[in-house]
Amino acid sequence: MAQETRNAYGEKIAELIQKDENIVVLDADLTKSTKTIEAKKVCPERHFNAGIAECNMMGMAAGLAASGKTVFASSFAVFATGRAFEIIRNSICYPKLNVKVCATHAGLAVGEDGASHQSVEDVAIMRVLPNMKVFVPCDQYETKAVIEYVAKLNGPCYVRLGRGKVEDVYNEDTVFDLTKADVLRKGNGDVVLFAMGLMVQEALKAAEELDATVINVSSIKPLDEETILKELKAHKRAYTCEEHSIIGGLYSAIAEAKAKTDITVPITPIGVNDTFGESGKMKDVLKKYGLTAEHILEVVKG
Repeated sequence: MAQETRNAYGEKIAELIQKDENIVVLDADLTKSTKTIEAKKVCPERHFNAGIAECNMMGMAAGLAASGKTVFASSFAVFATGRAFEIIRNSICYPKLNVKVCATHAGLAVGEDGASHQSVEDVAIMRVLPNMKVFVPCDQYETKAVIEYVAKLNGPCYVRLGRGKVEDVYNEDTVFDLTKADVLRKGNGDVVLFAMGLMVQEALKAAEELDATVINVSSIKPLDEETILKELKAHKRAYTCEEHSIIGGLYSAIAEAKAKTDITVPITPIGVNDTFGESGKMKDVLKKYGLTAEHILEVVKG
């Protein structure tokens, strides 16, 4: 069933806040959009709206975390990571505080909101920060697993979430190991597709015709280099698929890992090519920028 990862986040954080009295949720006047309203419904005394002030919200999050709380702070990805970067850097990551930045409306899939709201650089911005862990779940079930996982981790985490509905890759019985890249499909040894977020679904569709291996890389930092390098060695060609700039995101992370070895397999990036997005229906925008199974097939087949 198609579901929005932000909805899954809202459901899971509402569940966790009732179980753990140490959890506090902050939002920047977007509770209905980020779905933290679900936590507010069940525990209004531990949900705080900072207003349209992401920098202040991250400062509040730092203060609460310094007092021993596990803090979930949410806004749109472009504002959470861009507008509040310096506060996250100096007040959260530097002192290694227990704040989970769970940002929704990431990527081009925001659609009609246009370039000003389509964050295609958020993974790069968060990935560069010392002490920050970065996760990009691909569907509702992995989202819930990631939120439960980061709630137990001590330290800063960034979770990238979307507004648009995405088809299920997993199911409610899936047992996750979020320290590992997940080999979803084994191919014939020619092509391997590394994907994150909603591009996992597109990679799986393309893989059927290509008989390609598909790997879901939901943990961008720390990166499961062991699995990734093993699969690079086992294939003739590799491609990265991401709804994010090819600068600083999944492609960069895997290319950096490969650069430390003698592996010679070529890696071709499929993603946002150093450009801003534009307003349009989600499917139309993704198609225009080549973030579809059809485009993956075109690139791989040459």
